[in-house]
Amino acid sequence: MNLMDLEVKGVATSPSNQIQSFSGRKKPLQKEWTSKSWAMQNPCLPVVPRLDLGSLVGSDDEEEDIIPENLPASAGKYKLKCQQYKTEMKEGYKWYSQRNAEKTKSNITHEQSPRNKIDDMYVQREEEITDDLTTLDRKALLQQGYADNPYNTLQNTRKSDSEIVAAEKKKQTVAEQVMIDQLSRAVISDPEQNVTTEKQGSAPILPESNIAPLRVRKRTLHETKIRTQSTLTENMLSHKVQFDSRIISRNGRDACRELIGFFFTHDQSLTIYEYRQFGKNRTNVLPFIQKNIYSHQRGRRKGKQYQLGDFYIGANLTFLSSDHPRLSENIKENTLLILRITNIDQIALDSLRTDSVEHEDDINSQEANDRLAFKAIQDKLKEQLHKRGVRILTGLAKYFQQLDKEGNGLLDKADFEHALKLFHLEVSEKDFESSWLILNDNGNGKVDYGEFKRAIFGEMNEYRKSFVRKAFMKLDFNKTGSVPIIDIRKCYCAKKHPQVISGHTTEEEIKSSFLETLKGDCSKSDGVSYGEFEDYYEGLSIEIVEDEDFVNILRTPWGI
Repeated sequence: MNLMDLEVKGVATSPSNQIQSFSGRKKPLQKEWTSKSWAMQNPCLPVVPRLDLGSLVGSDDEEEDIIPENLPASAGKYKLKCQQYKTEMKEGYKWYSQRNAEKTKSNITHEQSPRNKIDDMYVQREEEITDDLTTLDRKALLQQGYADNPYNTLQNTRKSDSEIVAAEKKKQTVAEQVMIDQLSRAVISDPEQNVTTEKQGSAPILPESNIAPLRVRKRTLHETKIRTQSTLTENMLSHKVQFDSRIISRNGRDACRELIGFFFTHDQSLTIYEYRQFGKNRTNVLPFIQKNIYSHQRGRRKGKQYQLGDFYIGANLTFLSSDHPRLSENIKENTLLILRITNIDQIALDSLRTDSVEHEDDINSQEANDRLAFKAIQDKLKEQLHKRGVRILTGLAKYFQQLDKEGNGLLDKADFEHALKLFHLEVSEKDFESSWLILNDNGNGKVDYGEFKRAIFGEMNEYRKSFVRKAFMKLDFNKTGSVPIIDIRKCYCAKKHPQVISGHTTEEEIKSSFLETLKGDCSKSDGVSYGEFEDYYEGLSIEIVEDEDFVNILRTPWGI
C-alpha cells in the first residue's frame, strides 16, 4: 500500500512517514500516475500550463507584423526636432563626462579651494565654445523673434495714453504734497509729526472728553505745534525741476521704488519723495530724501554741491546712507545710496538754464574723457558678445556673486581680471588699467561689481529699463524682490511668437526655451531675482538696435 492509498482511505500519515516514503522511493511512478492526476489530488498546488513552443515567433517576424505597410514619410519639422534633440543629448553627455573627469582628477590630485572650484565650473562651460554658439545661445536668440512681430498699434496707443495720464496724475499728487510740506510750518506728511505734537502738548486729553486725540483728527495748519524759521513762498518754490529716479540696486524691492524728486534753483536744494500705491485706489506720498543742500559723494565732482547742470536723464545722484536714518535697512547696508535719473521735466529745465549761468570747468572735460575711455572698451566687448550676450552677462553676474563672500558687492582688481579671462573676454592691459583708475576713485582697491559691469559693458537706456521694471513688477505683485519660476511660467505667453504663428514650433517649446535660458545662471533653482531678470534682458538688448523692437520683446509675451 503506497502513500496515496492511505490518504484516500483516511489514514493519517506522520510527517516522518511522508519524508521516508518520498526519500526512500526509488521506483518510478506507474504509467497511469500522471502529473494531471497528481494535481487533482493536490488542489493546493498551482497548475503550470504547458508551453507551446510552436506558438513562439522570432522578433523579426513580429516586427514585420506590427509595422504597417505604406507608412508616410515623417514631416520635416519632426526630423529637425529629432536632430536638435540628438545634438542637445550629445552636448549634455559631453559636458557631463568632462565634469566627472575633472571632478575625479581634482579628488585624486589635491583638494581645491572654493575659488578654484568656482573657476572649474565655469571653465568647463566656456571651453571650446568661444566661437560657436551653444544650445542656450540659440534658445535665447528665439526671444528676438518678437521684434519681427509688430505690436498692435491701436492697443499700444491706448495703453500709452492711459499710462501717460496715470503718470501725470501721480506727479501732480506728489508735487501738491511737496508744496504743502514746504509751505506749512511743519512737514505735514512727516510720520513723526504725531509724536512731536503729542510731546509738546501741555495737557493730556481726558478719556471722557468728546474731543478726539490730535493724532486721530485731521490736521490743518493752525493745529500744527511745530514752529519753523522757514520763509519760503509759493513763488520761490515754483522755480524747480521735477524728475523721476530709481535706486541702483540688485534688490528688487528697492530697484522698483517709484521716486520723484525736485531741485529748487533759489537755494540749490533738492528733495525726493516716494510714491506708494496700495491696491487700486489707496496711495501714499512720503519724503524719501529730506529737502536740503547736498553734494556729490563720489566721482570727479566729489564734495561739490549739486547744480542745475547735474540733472539730466542718466545722471547719478549719490548720498551718504548714514545721513538719512529713515532709509530701509537694506539700503543702509551700503555706504552710498546711488539714484539714477530716469526722466525729467525738459521744458522746465531748459527755461531755468537760460536764466542761470554755469561756467565750464576742467571737470567737464575730464568726465568727457572718462566716457570716451569706457566707450572704447564697450565697443570692443560688444563685438565679442555677439549673439552670446545673455549667456555671458548672466554667467558673469553669477560668478561675481559667488566670489562676493562678504555680500557687500565689492571685489578687488585680481577678481575682475580673472573673470574676464575666464569668460574669454579680451581687454587690453592699458584699457583695463585706465578703467580701473576711474572706477577706484576712493583708492581702497575694491569696486562694486555691478558698477564694473555697467562701465565696461554699458547698459540699456532708461526707456528700455522702464519696461524691464514694468514686466518684473507685474510678476512680483507681492513686492518681495523675487519671482517664483512657476509664476513666470504662468504669466509668460508665447502665442504671438512668429514661429508659433507659422507652425514651425509650439508655444510650449518657446516657453521652455525661455525658462531654460533664464534660470540657467540663477542663484536659486525655483526663483528669479530682479538682478537676474535685468541681466537676462541686458544681454538680449545688446543685439537689438531699435528701442521699439526691444520694447516689443517685452510687451508681447508679458502683456505690458
